[in-house]
Amino acid sequence: MAQKVHISRLSLTQFRNYAALQLRFDGRHVVLTGDNGAGKTNLMEAISFLSPGRGFRRAAYDEVVRNGAQAFTIFAEVDGIAGEVAIGTGVDLNEETLTRRLRLNGTAAKSADELTDHLNVLWMTPAMDGLFTGGASDRRRFLDRLVLSLDPAHGRRASDFERAMRSRNKLLSESRFDPAWLSGLERQMASLGIAMMLARREMLGLLAALTERTVSEAQPFPTAVLALSGFLDEAQGVPALELEDRYATMLEESRYRDAAAGRTLEGPHRADLLVRHREKDMEADRCSTGEQKALLTGLILAHAQLNADMTGFAPILLLDEIAAHLDANRRAALFDRIHALGGQAFMTGTDRAMFSALGDRAQYFTVKDASVAEEAP
Repeated sequence: MAQKVHISRLSLTQFRNYAALQLRFDGRHVVLTGDNGAGKTNLMEAISFLSPGRGFRRAAYDEVVRNGAQAFTIFAEVDGIAGEVAIGTGVDLNEETLTRRLRLNGTAAKSADELTDHLNVLWMTPAMDGLFTGGASDRRRFLDRLVLSLDPAHGRRASDFERAMRSRNKLLSESRFDPAWLSGLERQMASLGIAMMLARREMLGLLAALTERTVSEAQPFPTAVLALSGFLDEAQGVPALELEDRYATMLEESRYRDAAAGRTLEGPHRADLLVRHREKDMEADRCSTGEQKALLTGLILAHAQLNADMTGFAPILLLDEIAAHLDANRRAALFDRIHALGGQAFMTGTDRAMFSALGDRAQYFTVKDASVAEEAP
Protein backbone atom coordinates (compact mmCIF):
# COMPACT_ATOMS: atom_id res chain seq x y z
CA MET A 1 0.00 0.00 0.00
CA ALA A 2 1.17 3.54 -0.79
CA GLN A 3 2.28 5.73 2.08
CA LYS A 4 -0.34 8.09 3.43
CA VAL A 5 -0.34 11.84 2.86
CA HIS A 6 -2.88 13.80 4.86
CA ILE A 7 -3.88 17.29 5.86
CA SER A 8 -3.93 17.74 9.63
CA ARG A 9 -4.92 21.41 9.83
CA LEU A 10 -6.66 23.83 7.49
CA SER A 11 -7.12 27.56 8.03
CA LEU A 12 -8.99 29.95 5.70
CA THR A 13 -9.26 33.72 5.80
CA GLN A 14 -11.63 35.71 3.54
CA PHE A 15 -12.03 32.78 1.16
CA ARG A 16 -15.38 32.63 -0.68
CA ASN A 17 -18.09 32.68 2.04
CA TYR A 18 -15.64 32.01 4.90
CA ALA A 19 -14.45 35.06 6.83
CA ALA A 20 -12.28 32.81 9.00
CA LEU A 21 -12.17 29.08 9.57
CA GLN A 22 -9.94 26.69 11.49
CA LEU A 23 -10.25 22.91 11.13
CA ARG A 24 -8.21 19.98 12.41
CA PHE A 25 -8.24 16.51 10.89
CA ASP A 26 -6.97 13.27 12.38
CA GLY A 27 -5.84 11.60 9.15
CA ARG A 28 -9.05 9.74 8.37
CA HIS A 29 -11.27 10.56 5.42
CA VAL A 30 -13.39 13.69 5.82
CA VAL A 31 -17.11 13.86 5.05
CA LEU A 32 -18.75 17.28 4.77
CA THR A 33 -22.55 17.32 4.77
CA GLY A 34 -25.04 20.15 4.64
CA ASP A 35 -27.55 21.94 2.47
CA ASN A 36 -26.66 23.15 -1.00
CA GLY A 37 -25.02 26.56 -0.83
CA ALA A 38 -23.73 26.10 2.72
CA GLY A 39 -20.07 26.21 1.66
CA LYS A 40 -19.06 22.54 1.27
CA THR A 41 -17.68 22.97 -2.24
CA ASN A 42 -15.95 26.22 -1.29
CA LEU A 43 -14.05 24.32 1.40
CA MET A 44 -13.03 21.66 -1.12
CA GLU A 45 -11.96 24.36 -3.57
CA ALA A 46 -9.66 25.83 -0.93
CA ILE A 47 -7.93 22.45 -0.58
CA SER A 48 -7.55 22.26 -4.36
CA PHE A 49 -5.41 25.42 -4.11
CA LEU A 50 -2.79 23.22 -2.43
CA SER A 51 -1.90 22.10 -5.96
CA PRO A 52 -0.60 24.12 -8.94
CA GLY A 53 -3.21 26.15 -10.80
CA ARG A 54 -6.33 28.08 -9.87
CA GLY A 55 -8.22 25.35 -8.08
CA PHE A 56 -10.85 23.00 -9.41
CA ARG A 57 -13.19 25.81 -10.45
CA ARG A 58 -10.37 27.59 -12.34
CA ALA A 59 -11.79 30.83 -10.95
CA ALA A 60 -10.19 34.25 -11.28
CA TYR A 61 -8.59 35.32 -8.02
CA ASP A 62 -10.94 38.27 -7.55
CA GLU A 63 -13.86 35.82 -7.63
CA VAL A 64 -12.36 33.77 -4.80
CA VAL A 65 -11.91 36.63 -2.33
CA ARG A 66 -14.87 37.03 0.02
CA ASN A 67 -17.17 39.94 -0.81
CA GLY A 68 -15.79 43.17 0.61
CA ALA A 69 -12.33 41.75 1.34
CA GLN A 70 -9.07 42.58 -0.40
CA ALA A 71 -7.13 39.36 0.09
CA PHE A 72 -7.57 35.67 0.84
CA THR A 73 -5.23 33.23 2.56
CA ILE A 74 -5.15 29.45 2.84
CA PHE A 75 -2.90 27.73 5.35
CA ALA A 76 -2.46 23.98 5.75
CA GLU A 77 -0.32 21.67 7.80
CA VAL A 78 0.38 18.51 5.83
CA ASP A 79 2.07 15.23 6.63
CA GLY A 80 3.44 15.05 3.12
CA ILE A 81 5.75 13.25 0.73
CA ALA A 82 8.82 15.00 2.11
CA GLY A 83 7.63 14.98 5.70
CA GLU A 84 5.66 17.56 7.63
CA VAL A 85 5.20 20.85 5.81
CA ALA A 86 3.33 24.10 6.43
CA ILE A 87 1.81 25.50 3.23
CA GLY A 88 0.55 29.06 2.97
CA THR A 89 -0.92 30.62 -0.17
CA GLY A 90 -3.09 33.56 -1.10
CA VAL A 91 -3.59 36.69 -3.19
CA ASP A 92 -3.76 40.39 -2.31
CA LEU A 93 -6.08 42.35 -4.62
CA ASN A 94 -4.31 45.60 -3.74
CA GLU A 95 -1.24 44.50 -5.66
CA GLU A 96 -0.81 45.83 -9.20
CA THR A 97 -0.49 42.31 -10.60
CA LEU A 98 -2.60 39.55 -9.10
CA THR A 99 0.08 36.98 -8.37
CA ARG A 100 -0.50 34.02 -6.13
CA ARG A 101 1.94 33.91 -3.24
CA LEU A 102 3.17 30.59 -1.92
CA ARG A 103 5.26 29.82 1.15
CA LEU A 104 6.53 26.42 2.24
CA ASN A 105 7.62 26.23 5.89
CA GLY A 106 7.71 30.02 5.91
CA THR A 107 9.98 30.33 2.87
CA ALA A 108 8.79 31.78 -0.44
CA ALA A 109 8.49 29.09 -3.14
CA LYS A 110 9.89 29.70 -6.62
CA SER A 111 6.76 28.32 -8.28
CA ALA A 112 3.56 26.46 -7.47
CA ASP A 113 5.08 23.35 -9.06
CA GLU A 114 6.96 22.84 -5.77
CA LEU A 115 3.66 21.81 -4.19
CA THR A 116 3.89 18.46 -5.98
CA ASP A 117 7.03 17.70 -3.95
CA HIS A 118 4.74 17.50 -0.90
CA LEU A 119 1.33 16.25 -2.04
CA ASN A 120 -0.80 15.46 -5.05
CA VAL A 121 -4.42 16.58 -5.04
CA LEU A 122 -6.89 14.94 -7.44
CA TRP A 123 -10.57 15.77 -7.74
CA MET A 124 -13.93 14.91 -9.20
CA THR A 125 -16.73 17.47 -9.25
CA PRO A 126 -20.29 17.61 -10.65
CA ALA A 127 -19.02 20.09 -13.27
CA MET A 128 -17.10 17.17 -14.79
CA ASP A 129 -20.26 15.13 -15.40
CA GLY A 130 -20.50 16.46 -18.97
CA LEU A 131 -16.89 15.62 -19.78
CA PHE A 132 -17.70 13.00 -22.41
CA THR A 133 -20.39 14.99 -24.19
CA GLY A 134 -18.81 18.45 -23.94
CA GLY A 135 -16.15 20.09 -26.05
CA ALA A 136 -12.70 18.68 -26.79
CA SER A 137 -11.07 21.51 -24.82
CA ASP A 138 -12.60 20.17 -21.58
CA ARG A 139 -11.22 16.69 -22.25
CA ARG A 140 -7.77 18.08 -23.11
CA ARG A 141 -7.75 20.05 -19.87
CA PHE A 142 -8.81 16.93 -17.97
CA LEU A 143 -6.05 14.83 -19.58
CA ASP A 144 -3.44 17.51 -18.95
CA ARG A 145 -4.44 17.56 -15.29
CA LEU A 146 -3.83 13.80 -15.14
CA VAL A 147 -0.39 14.28 -16.73
CA LEU A 148 0.46 17.21 -14.47
CA SER A 149 0.00 15.11 -11.33
CA LEU A 150 2.97 12.96 -12.35
CA ASP A 151 4.90 15.42 -14.54
CA PRO A 152 4.87 18.95 -13.05
CA ALA A 153 6.82 20.31 -16.03
CA HIS A 154 3.87 19.54 -18.31
CA GLY A 155 2.04 22.69 -17.22
CA ARG A 156 5.03 24.89 -18.05
CA ARG A 157 5.40 23.27 -21.47
CA ALA A 158 1.73 23.89 -22.22
CA SER A 159 1.84 27.56 -21.18
CA ASP A 160 5.07 28.14 -23.16
CA PHE A 161 3.50 26.49 -26.22
CA GLU A 162 0.43 28.74 -25.94
CA ARG A 163 2.65 31.81 -25.64
CA ALA A 164 4.68 30.91 -28.73
CA MET A 165 1.50 30.10 -30.68
CA ARG A 166 -0.06 33.47 -29.77
CA SER A 167 3.07 35.23 -31.01
CA ARG A 168 2.94 33.30 -34.29
CA ASN A 169 -0.77 34.01 -34.71
CA LYS A 170 -0.14 37.70 -34.15
CA LEU A 171 2.58 37.84 -36.80
CA LEU A 172 0.37 36.00 -39.28
CA SER A 173 -2.61 38.28 -38.58
CA GLU A 174 -0.41 41.30 -39.31
CA SER A 175 0.88 39.69 -42.54
CA ARG A 176 4.42 39.78 -41.16
CA PHE A 177 5.79 36.66 -42.81
CA ASP A 178 9.37 37.14 -41.66
CA PRO A 179 10.89 33.67 -42.31
CA ALA A 180 13.50 33.79 -39.56
CA TRP A 181 11.09 35.04 -36.91
CA LEU A 182 8.34 32.60 -37.83
CA SER A 183 10.74 29.67 -38.14
CA GLY A 184 12.08 30.35 -34.65
CA LEU A 185 8.59 30.37 -33.16
CA GLU A 186 7.60 27.27 -35.12
CA ARG A 187 10.65 25.33 -33.97
CA GLN A 188 9.81 26.29 -30.39
CA MET A 189 6.18 25.20 -30.89
CA ALA A 190 7.37 21.93 -32.43
CA SER A 191 9.65 21.09 -29.51
CA LEU A 192 7.04 21.94 -26.88
CA GLY A 193 4.07 20.54 -28.78
CA ILE A 194 5.64 17.14 -29.39
CA ALA A 195 6.74 16.94 -25.74
CA MET A 196 3.13 17.63 -24.73
CA MET A 197 1.80 14.98 -27.09
CA LEU A 198 4.27 12.35 -25.91
CA ALA A 199 3.52 13.09 -22.23
CA ARG A 200 -0.18 12.64 -22.92
CA ARG A 201 0.44 9.38 -24.77
CA GLU A 202 2.62 8.12 -21.95
CA MET A 203 -0.17 8.80 -19.43
CA LEU A 204 -2.69 6.88 -21.55
CA GLY A 205 -0.22 4.00 -21.87
CA LEU A 206 0.30 3.86 -18.10
CA LEU A 207 -3.44 3.83 -17.46
CA ALA A 208 -3.91 1.11 -20.09
CA ALA A 209 -1.21 -1.02 -18.45
CA LEU A 210 -2.88 -0.58 -15.06
CA THR A 211 -6.21 -1.63 -16.57
CA GLU A 212 -4.68 -4.79 -18.03
CA ARG A 213 -3.19 -5.73 -14.65
CA THR A 214 -6.55 -5.42 -12.90
CA VAL A 215 -8.92 -6.56 -15.65
CA SER A 216 -9.55 -9.94 -14.01
CA GLU A 217 -10.48 -8.36 -10.67
CA ALA A 218 -14.08 -7.60 -9.78
CA GLN A 219 -14.60 -3.87 -10.30
CA PRO A 220 -17.58 -1.82 -9.09
CA PHE A 221 -17.14 0.68 -11.93
CA PRO A 222 -16.72 0.23 -15.70
CA THR A 223 -13.33 0.54 -17.38
CA ALA A 224 -12.45 3.47 -19.62
CA VAL A 225 -10.45 2.75 -22.79
CA LEU A 226 -8.59 5.92 -23.75
CA ALA A 227 -7.06 7.17 -26.99
CA LEU A 228 -5.69 10.46 -28.30
CA SER A 229 -6.88 11.85 -31.62
CA GLY A 230 -6.55 14.97 -33.73
CA PHE A 231 -2.79 15.52 -33.95
CA LEU A 232 -0.23 13.28 -35.68
CA ASP A 233 -2.42 10.24 -35.06
CA GLU A 234 -0.52 8.16 -37.61
CA ALA A 235 2.88 8.83 -36.05
CA GLN A 236 2.96 6.10 -33.41
CA GLY A 237 6.48 4.92 -32.59
CA VAL A 238 8.19 7.71 -34.56
CA PRO A 239 11.23 9.23 -32.79
CA ALA A 240 10.63 12.56 -31.07
CA LEU A 241 13.14 14.52 -33.18
CA GLU A 242 11.52 13.28 -36.37
CA LEU A 243 8.10 14.28 -35.02
CA GLU A 244 9.42 17.75 -34.20
CA ASP A 245 10.72 18.15 -37.75
CA ARG A 246 7.41 16.93 -39.14
CA TYR A 247 5.36 19.35 -37.05
CA ALA A 248 7.66 22.29 -37.81
CA THR A 249 7.23 21.57 -41.52
CA MET A 250 3.44 21.38 -41.08
CA LEU A 251 3.47 24.80 -39.42
CA GLU A 252 5.64 26.33 -42.15
CA GLU A 253 3.44 24.96 -44.93
CA SER A 254 0.23 26.12 -43.25
CA ARG A 255 1.15 29.77 -42.64
CA TYR A 256 -1.20 31.23 -45.25
CA ARG A 257 -4.03 28.89 -44.29
CA ASP A 258 -3.59 29.73 -40.59
CA ALA A 259 -3.44 33.45 -41.42
CA ALA A 260 -6.76 33.18 -43.25
CA ALA A 261 -8.31 31.19 -40.38
CA GLY A 262 -6.97 33.59 -37.75
CA ARG A 263 -5.54 30.75 -35.67
CA THR A 264 -3.15 27.78 -35.76
CA LEU A 265 -5.11 24.79 -37.08
CA GLU A 266 -2.65 21.98 -36.31
CA GLY A 267 -1.12 21.08 -32.99
CA PRO A 268 -1.60 19.53 -29.56
CA HIS A 269 -4.12 22.27 -28.76
CA ARG A 270 -6.49 20.58 -31.25
CA ALA A 271 -6.19 17.04 -29.89
CA ASP A 272 -9.12 15.22 -28.32
CA LEU A 273 -9.33 12.49 -25.69
CA LEU A 274 -11.47 9.60 -26.95
CA VAL A 275 -13.14 7.44 -24.29
CA ARG A 276 -14.90 4.10 -24.66
CA HIS A 277 -16.80 1.94 -22.18
CA ARG A 278 -14.71 -1.23 -22.30
CA GLU A 279 -17.28 -3.71 -21.07
CA LYS A 280 -19.97 -2.42 -23.46
CA ASP A 281 -17.54 -1.58 -26.28
CA MET A 282 -19.35 1.74 -26.67
CA GLU A 283 -18.22 5.36 -27.00
CA ALA A 284 -18.66 7.18 -23.71
CA ASP A 285 -20.78 9.93 -25.23
CA ARG A 286 -23.35 7.31 -26.29
CA CYS A 287 -23.65 5.82 -22.81
CA SER A 288 -26.44 6.74 -20.41
CA THR A 289 -25.90 9.56 -17.92
CA GLY A 290 -25.52 7.05 -15.10
CA GLU A 291 -23.00 4.99 -17.06
CA GLN A 292 -20.99 8.11 -17.86
CA LYS A 293 -20.87 9.03 -14.17
CA ALA A 294 -19.71 5.51 -13.27
CA LEU A 295 -17.17 5.54 -16.11
CA LEU A 296 -15.72 8.86 -14.94
CA THR A 297 -15.58 7.62 -11.34
CA GLY A 298 -13.70 4.50 -12.43
CA LEU A 299 -11.27 6.61 -14.44
CA ILE A 300 -10.56 8.95 -11.51
CA LEU A 301 -9.98 6.00 -9.18
CA ALA A 302 -7.68 4.32 -11.72
CA HIS A 303 -5.64 7.49 -12.05
CA ALA A 304 -5.44 7.81 -8.26
CA GLN A 305 -4.17 4.23 -8.09
CA LEU A 306 -1.61 4.94 -10.82
CA ASN A 307 -0.49 8.05 -8.96
CA ALA A 308 0.00 6.02 -5.77
CA ASP A 309 1.85 3.25 -7.63
CA MET A 310 4.18 5.65 -9.46
CA THR A 311 5.05 7.92 -6.53
CA GLY A 312 4.69 5.54 -3.59
CA PHE A 313 2.38 8.07 -1.92
CA ALA A 314 -1.41 8.09 -2.07
CA PRO A 315 -2.95 11.30 -3.44
CA ILE A 316 -5.47 13.42 -1.56
CA LEU A 317 -8.87 13.05 -3.23
CA LEU A 318 -11.55 15.74 -3.41
CA LEU A 319 -14.84 14.08 -4.33
CA ASP A 320 -17.66 16.60 -4.51
CA GLU A 321 -21.18 15.06 -4.34
CA ILE A 322 -19.59 11.69 -5.09
CA ALA A 323 -22.33 9.55 -3.53
CA ALA A 324 -25.22 11.16 -5.39
CA HIS A 325 -27.04 8.88 -7.84
CA LEU A 326 -25.29 5.72 -6.59
CA ASP A 327 -27.19 2.87 -4.97
CA ALA A 328 -26.16 1.58 -1.54
CA ASN A 329 -24.10 -1.34 -2.88
CA ARG A 330 -22.12 0.79 -5.30
CA ARG A 331 -21.57 3.46 -2.63
CA ALA A 332 -20.13 0.83 -0.31
CA ALA A 333 -17.88 -0.50 -3.07
CA LEU A 334 -16.76 3.05 -3.86
CA PHE A 335 -15.79 3.76 -0.26
CA ASP A 336 -13.87 0.49 -0.08
CA ARG A 337 -11.92 1.44 -3.22
CA ILE A 338 -11.17 4.90 -1.88
CA HIS A 339 -9.99 3.50 1.44
CA ALA A 340 -7.86 0.84 -0.24
CA LEU A 341 -5.85 3.57 -1.97
CA GLY A 342 -4.37 4.35 1.44
CA GLY A 343 -4.80 8.12 1.31
CA GLN A 344 -7.14 10.79 2.64
CA ALA A 345 -10.33 11.66 0.78
CA PHE A 346 -12.60 14.66 1.29
CA MET A 347 -16.21 13.98 0.28
CA THR A 348 -19.36 16.10 0.26
CA GLY A 349 -23.06 15.35 0.25
CA THR A 350 -26.39 16.63 1.52
CA ASP A 351 -27.17 13.60 3.69
CA ARG A 352 -24.80 11.89 6.11
CA ALA A 353 -26.74 8.64 5.74
CA MET A 354 -25.29 8.26 2.24
CA PHE A 355 -21.87 7.76 3.85
CA SER A 356 -22.91 5.22 6.48
CA ALA A 357 -20.83 2.48 4.82
CA LEU A 358 -17.68 4.44 5.68
CA GLY A 359 -18.31 3.89 9.39
CA ASP A 360 -15.43 5.01 11.59
CA ARG A 361 -13.05 5.30 8.64
CA ALA A 362 -14.05 8.97 8.37
CA GLN A 363 -14.53 12.15 10.37
CA TYR A 364 -17.89 13.80 9.83
CA PHE A 365 -18.54 17.55 9.72
CA THR A 366 -21.72 19.56 9.25
CA VAL A 367 -21.46 22.71 7.15
CA LYS A 368 -24.05 25.42 7.73
CA ASP A 369 -23.94 29.14 6.90
CA ALA A 370 -20.14 29.18 6.48
CA SER A 371 -19.54 27.44 9.79
CA VAL A 372 -18.22 23.90 10.13
CA ALA A 373 -18.80 21.68 13.17
CA GLU A 374 -17.55 18.14 13.77
CA GLU A 375 -20.27 15.60 14.44
CA ALA A 376 -20.22 12.80 16.95
CA PRO A 377 -19.22 9.40 15.50
